[in-house]
Amino acid sequence: MAATEEASPTLFAAQEAYVEQKDRLLGGLGAAKSLISDIRVFNKDSWTIRYPLLRAKSDTVESSPKLRGIRHYLSFADDPSSETDITLERSFTRSLTLASILDARENDGHDSPSTSDANERSTPDSEPSHLQVLRLDLNLGSPGSSAGAGALVSQLEKVSIANLVDKRIAVSAQHIDRLRVRVEDMSSKVLVTGDVNAGKSTFVNALLRREVMPVDQQPCTAAFCEVHDFSENDNVEEVHVVKDAATYKIDDESTYQRASLDDLQSIMDGEKNSLGLLKLYLHDSRPLSQSLLNNGVVDISLIDAPGLNRDSFKTTALFSRQEEIDIVVFVVSAENHLTESARSFLRTASNEKAYLFIVVNKFDQIKDKEKCRRLVLDQIREVSPRSYDDANDLVHFVDSLVSNDDPSFEDLEASLRSFVLVKRAKSKLNPASTYLSNLLSDIELLVGANAIVAQEEIVRAKGDLDTALPVLERMKSSRQVVEDALEAVEEQGARSATSKTKRMLMDALDRIAEGLPGVELSSVQMPSYPGLLNIWDYARDVRRALLASLDMAVKDAEDEARIIATAGVQQVLAIGEEHLPAGVERSRRVFMPEAMFSTHRMRNGKRKICRDSIVVAGGMLGLGIGLATRPEMIQPTFFDLLDVPHHFWVYCGDGKENNEDESGPSALSIMSVGIGVVTMIGGQAIGIRAFVESAVRIADVLSHETARSWAAPVFGAIVMSATAYFVLELPSSVPRTVGRRIRNSLTKPESSGLGTQEEPLFVDAHAARVAREARKVLRLAAWDLKERLRVATEERSREVRGAEEMERRAVRAKEWFATVGKRTADIREQTGLVALS
Repeated sequence: MAATEEASPTLFAAQEAYVEQKDRLLGGLGAAKSLISDIRVFNKDSWTIRYPLLRAKSDTVESSPKLRGIRHYLSFADDPSSETDITLERSFTRSLTLASILDARENDGHDSPSTSDANERSTPDSEPSHLQVLRLDLNLGSPGSSAGAGALVSQLEKVSIANLVDKRIAVSAQHIDRLRVRVEDMSSKVLVTGDVNAGKSTFVNALLRREVMPVDQQPCTAAFCEVHDFSENDNVEEVHVVKDAATYKIDDESTYQRASLDDLQSIMDGEKNSLGLLKLYLHDSRPLSQSLLNNGVVDISLIDAPGLNRDSFKTTALFSRQEEIDIVVFVVSAENHLTESARSFLRTASNEKAYLFIVVNKFDQIKDKEKCRRLVLDQIREVSPRSYDDANDLVHFVDSLVSNDDPSFEDLEASLRSFVLVKRAKSKLNPASTYLSNLLSDIELLVGANAIVAQEEIVRAKGDLDTALPVLERMKSSRQVVEDALEAVEEQGARSATSKTKRMLMDALDRIAEGLPGVELSSVQMPSYPGLLNIWDYARDVRRALLASLDMAVKDAEDEARIIATAGVQQVLAIGEEHLPAGVERSRRVFMPEAMFSTHRMRNGKRKICRDSIVVAGGMLGLGIGLATRPEMIQPTFFDLLDVPHHFWVYCGDGKENNEDESGPSALSIMSVGIGVVTMIGGQAIGIRAFVESAVRIADVLSHETARSWAAPVFGAIVMSATAYFVLELPSSVPRTVGRRIRNSLTKPESSGLGTQEEPLFVDAHAARVAREARKVLRLAAWDLKERLRVATEERSREVRGAEEMERRAVRAKEWFATVGKRTADIREQTGLVALS
């Protein structure tokens, strides 16, 4: 009774401290769930979270006695080949940098003086800098293949990996809910497990001081046997066999069947092929200070689990069931040490439960006990460093679990009772706090690595802006300059083509009016005079030759326009080279001058080249090509032989027709002068207005005898003049006459019944046509350049907008990651994770 009274205040004090810490831990779990929910939203809406991969380097960086670090290569699951050299620093101060994350892993939960020693003892195999709670299962590919996980996962897109991270975070959120239920539950569940035939059931019987669990040299525990104090069952000792797929409720008998404790062996035998759950309610008559189940403070349940390695189904069930319990008591055979399945189980359990209670049984059968102790402790240090650090209280080597008088077992029982009841904050709350600490460390590593990515994107975006923005501004500012320059090239080319065409065609018409070919270096030969009898054919041949030379003059004008257009296209290309930025594809168009002044039209399914047609005086004529082949143009007339109107207007009119001056006397001019003398009567010259009157007077004159006396000489002079004209002057005057008529027909307006109608003149029409063709070529080249400049400007604008959006997004992400770091630090401070150890 004295012992009971002495123990109660200690237990109640521990319970009060436990309740206080439990409330703080519940608040931290709630804040952590809110944080990971925000991370999921941020991952979905704002930032594609990258999954970090760390590979430790062999050398260690020593920067100061209080600040040490391990160099790592940082890469990401979607791009494992790209590595960044970083340093994870072990520092006692926390900031949102990747270098502080190792501190969270190894220092959180340590307040003992041997913290640095514990860090020294941490082996590289434990990889404390890698993700633990949020770790993805990347064990893909065939075993032993060099192209395993990394090669296969790298083929996934960032979004796919982010979705995997999101699902893993969702699982963590669900686990936090389960942790909250466990923390709020005032009872504690103690799972007793180990390898097959390690002595688990014997250990439970020793704790209960009763032979309850079946014990045999062969595996006999095929179900989870959960032992409670009989006070929870109205002080009745019995077995409740939980029905398959039922959720056990003690007040709902439909979920279980009642059985006697004496039937436990037969029940266990019947459950060998199925993994069931048995609820055992037992009475422990020992005082509160000695009993584990009946301690007077909290409800404790012992769970005897099936052994590892019995079969894969039961082993998998055990792995999942350990997440539901608070304390793991692992029974190890000193003869076998920790098997591979045991290490795997303990390594998984230590992710959540930093402290594991380990019982090494059958130690008395070992000859070299020190060697056995050292080997087992080395294995424990590998799978559970915290348990190794507190090995004096948590690791027990016992000689026998049968004899209750064994001093080693008494120490074990006292340590277990203290661990479960007095140090309840460590045993009950530590699994949740360890999980929370690991989760926060994973979050810090996750956001720290992504903060590095965000910073890299900020730097890259700024670099892209520094490169693209000046180019864009220059392109925008030069756009009007380019348009003005192209317009100037177009106008200059059109004006030059117009002026050259007009000058060349005017010169050609002037030469034709003089009876010469329109082009100086012409291949057209003027026909020779065939005689008076073939004068008509001669006039036609002259007309054809002059028209052919005029065709050549038009062709020469077109060739000059081609040269002008070629020079203009080169100017456009030069403007493009000057104003188009580097990297923009230049025009691949090839200018072919010979394609100018021709259009391709389809007629009867065949391609035919046609020249432009234009309306001139005399009708619709195809100007530029084929004037010498048109019948209406080469057909001579009487006035091609004797241009009486021309001479009449020159000598009898106002002398202004064509403003020409005849050079030297000719037979025709002599005849014209003779006629003029005859028509001079009474001192009056025959003019247009007195023509009829003059004719009457001439008749009167000839009626006199005196007049008849000099009429014969005058008539003779006229006959002689006409003869001289046809013999001497006609061969040379016909080309000039034909040329004048051709020029007049191409330069004078036509008269119609509706009055005088101005139609396009030959020179102006051709000048407009040639200029239009040159302008079309230059406009096409200018349009191509402006389109390339527009497309390049739009591309640069998109690049700038993309870089600006990347920078804004990365800046927001970096700021948000900094906020997450502050929130994790607040959660650590709120829950007092350091004090928990």
